[in-house]
Formats: sequence, C-alpha cells, structure tokens
Amino acid sequence: MIFITNIGIQHGSQIVFKNASFKILEGDRIGIVGANGAGKSTVFRLINGDETPDYGEISKSKKTVIGYFSQETGDMKGRSALAEVMAVAEDVTRLGIEIKEMEHAMSTPLNDDEMADLLVRYGDAVESFEHQGGYDLESRAQAVLTGLGIGPDDYNRQVETFSGGWKMRIALARILTLNPDVLLLDEPTNHLDIESIIWLENWLSTEFKGALAMTSHDREFLNRSIKTVAVVENMTITTYSGNFDFYLEQSSIRREQLLASHKRQQDMMAKDEAFIAKFKARVSHAAQVQSRVKKLEKIEKIEIPPDQKRVKFEFPNPPRSGDDVLRLEDLGKVWRDENGDKSVFGGLNGLVKRGEKVAITGINGAGKSTLLKVIASKTEPTTGTMTLGANISIGYFSQHAMDILSPDKTVFETVYEALPEASIGSVRSLCGAFLFRGDEADKKISALSGGEKSRVVLATILARPHNFLIFDEPTNHLDMESREILLEALINFQGTVLIVSHDRHFLKSLATRVFEIDHGNMNIFEGSYTYYLDKTEHPEVNPSNS
Repeated sequence: MIFITNIGIQHGSQIVFKNASFKILEGDRIGIVGANGAGKSTVFRLINGDETPDYGEISKSKKTVIGYFSQETGDMKGRSALAEVMAVAEDVTRLGIEIKEMEHAMSTPLNDDEMADLLVRYGDAVESFEHQGGYDLESRAQAVLTGLGIGPDDYNRQVETFSGGWKMRIALARILTLNPDVLLLDEPTNHLDIESIIWLENWLSTEFKGALAMTSHDREFLNRSIKTVAVVENMTITTYSGNFDFYLEQSSIRREQLLASHKRQQDMMAKDEAFIAKFKARVSHAAQVQSRVKKLEKIEKIEIPPDQKRVKFEFPNPPRSGDDVLRLEDLGKVWRDENGDKSVFGGLNGLVKRGEKVAITGINGAGKSTLLKVIASKTEPTTGTMTLGANISIGYFSQHAMDILSPDKTVFETVYEALPEASIGSVRSLCGAFLFRGDEADKKISALSGGEKSRVVLATILARPHNFLIFDEPTNHLDMESREILLEALINFQGTVLIVSHDRHFLKSLATRVFEIDHGNMNIFEGSYTYYLDKTEHPEVNPSNS
C-alpha cells in the first residue's frame, strides 16, 4: 500500500534518516517506537505528504485514503461536536449529493450514449460511496463519539465550549469516523480515560479493517493493538514481528549479537592494522600490506546504537508513619454552585495501611480526583470523616500541578528550591534521574513541554521525605522511559501510595489493592489491579503476540 524506499532527510544539521526504508501493507498493525527526536513524527508527515525526503522514494496509490491524527486539533468552532466529526467526510457527503443528482438525471429522457456514460459514472460513485461508508456516516460518527466519552447529550454542543482535552477526543473521532485505508495515530490515548482506551482497543480490533501505524507511550495499549514494531533509531527504521513486549526481548538479543559481531570485527581490524604497521616499510610485504589496506577500506563498519542507560538515583527512605495511614468513615462530597447541589460520592468507608500501594478506579466522572483532593486536604468533605494516621507527610501530585511552577526559573533552580539543604551534586543527580541531564537542567520552565514539566514536579515530590504519596494521573504527558523511571521509583518507595492513572501497565505493576468508586459508593478489592480486572470481568481484548 505504502512504500518508503531508501529515503534520506535532514533537518538543519541533524540527519534524521539515511537510506531508510519502511512499508505499510494491507491489514498491518504497526507500532512506531523510538527516542524523542528520533524521527517518529517525521515518518507520519512523510506518509501524509506534509514533508518530502531529500532523496529516495515514497509510493502509494492515489486511491489510498489516509487518516492522520496528530496532537493538533486545528481551529474548531462554529459547529456542533457531531457536525465537526462528520465534516471530515466532506468528499463523501459531496459524493452523496452527486449520486442523488445522477439518480434524478436518470429519470429524464437521455440518448443511449448519454445514459451509458451516466450509468458508468453512477456505478463508480456508488462503489466509492459504499467503500467510504457513506450510507452509515452519521450513525458511525455517533458511535465513535459515544465510545470516546462524548454521549448523545453533547452531540449538538458547540465544539468551542469543550476543553482542550475533549477537543482532542473530537479530533480523534473525526479520523476514526473517516474509516480510512491507512490510519496514522500519534499518541491517541494521551487524553483518554481507561474506558475510552478500552473502547478504542476494541474498535481497532473488531471494527477497523484498514492498516494501522501508531505511536503511543501506553505500553498496554501498544501490546493489545499492534502485531509489528518499527523502531526509529540511528537514522534508519528496523522492523520486528510481534508486540511491544516481544520487541523488547528481541531487541535485547539483537543488541547482544550486534555487540559480539562488533567485537569480532574490531579484533579482525586490529590484527590487520597491526600487520600493516609492522610490515609497511618492507618491500617484500608491499603486496600483502596493500591488500589489507584495501580490505580495511572496503569494510562496512558495524555501528553500535547508543545505549539508553538510565541515571540511577537512590531516593531517601521516608520517615516511618503509623500502621494506619488513612481511615475513611461514611465520607461524602457534594459540590455546590449556582446550578444547585451535585453529589459526587457518599458513604465511603476504607482503611489504608502503611506500605500499601492503592489504585483508585472508576468510570470518568465517578469522583476519583475529588476523593484525592479530600484526602490531600485540598477540599473539605461534606459528610463523614477522613482521618490521617500518626506522623503522616503528604506528597500530592494533581493534574494541574504543573501550573504552580515558576516559568522564569530553571529546572535546577526549581528542584534546588524544593531541596535547599541538598548538595549541588545531589540536585544534579536528581535532575539526571528524571532525564534532565547536563545542560538540560539549565532549561527555563517556560521552555519545557508538558511532559518535562510533569517530570520536574515529580522530582521535587519524590525527593522530599514524604511517606504518603497521593498521585492523580502522574503519567499524563510522560513518555515511556519517564513512566518506567517513575514506576521503578514508586515500586521501591518505602511509604504508602494512593494513585489514579489510566496506564494499566503502570497499575498492574504497582497496585497491591484497588478501591473502585461505583455509582457514588466504594468497592474494595484485596488484591492487585489484575485481580481487580478478573473479579470485575473488565471488557479488555486479549493482546496479540503474533
């Protein structure tokens, strides 16, 4: 369907691709992975025609319909949510109008040649209209919007009244409704909750019949949605059969093999270079010396990709808290505004013990964030009591924690301000542990991305002597490497953790108990997140490993 052959592309002084090749065939399910800045988004722009290579060839059929979802919503205004989604298929809508016009023309007197020509055009138009799903466009748009969390009550709501995150869902719904031959998804789960992510997984598995190429920082979503991994690194694209976990295993094996081959080549070259150095002055060995010189010149040297090693940082053990960290008794919360009272939850009871890692789950709008705010003393409960145990120090990460950062300070200054008694070396090490290495720590906060700001906030929280961490969606905006660093830190954390997250790999690796808010009440599951999924028969598709 789409073939990228021996392309080269350079952005300024950076060579992005050098003789790189890649292909997307019918029915492919490809996850595109690689370090930030390696060229993943460039691959999408090349396929979509937004960028052209300096050399090489990109071939695709003119009839191939490509749907590209990026992190840009564009200018959304003046339409309802449903109209905005359906507008993506303007060509289909126009085709439907032309079909009706041709049907009307068939009822008027025409000569044989005119009728024959009209019938050919009509047949082509109907075939194209059916192929692009023209007959069920509106119902498809409604189903996709609902699946992504925008229900019938909001179909006719003006798009400009939605927040940025919900506009991203509308933008994603546009591309899915298009039902293209090739679907390009750049981080589609960034603004989705677990319910919407699971819906999208099922839609890609059961409804979408075209080819898929995607990037995602959500490891679980990748594993469940792809069958091939394309790795963008070292100015080329390498393909592995299998899901993301299989790729990690195979890439480790392949790197070991590459290192062994590199060592053999280096040993062989060293012997030849030693022979040349020893005998280059001897006329009797001139032919042999020249032969080995030419041999070395022709060798294609094996390049070793840089090893993505993490900086290690030992987080200080927090002071010991009491055995009972948190007790909820008949806890309830009602939000009051000019529109009246809105009950969020009521009658919540639960006990959190020292050292537990508790996941708070529930559908979107169930009150998970509100519960964390009550526990973190950011808002008062309406009914019941929330009691903290002895010697509790809370570290709280909210979804809006990045807003409190001072834009004029550097990363280093921000972290140092949080840890005034730490040495400069310790602060630098902490910055490095959260991927601000070397000069990166001297970046101004104002110049950071959302993910980078999240890492700064997390660094300042985890380095303090808190023994009770309350985290509301800490993985939002974080790339996969950052998520793994945070996960490892929380697994090794000696205190207590309460967390809301839509990253299922994260929760499966971390949680020892689950509190589910369900219709204003709370169900407690005495086991891991996987145990919770099993007990609740959560509708997850099985990951493909083929």
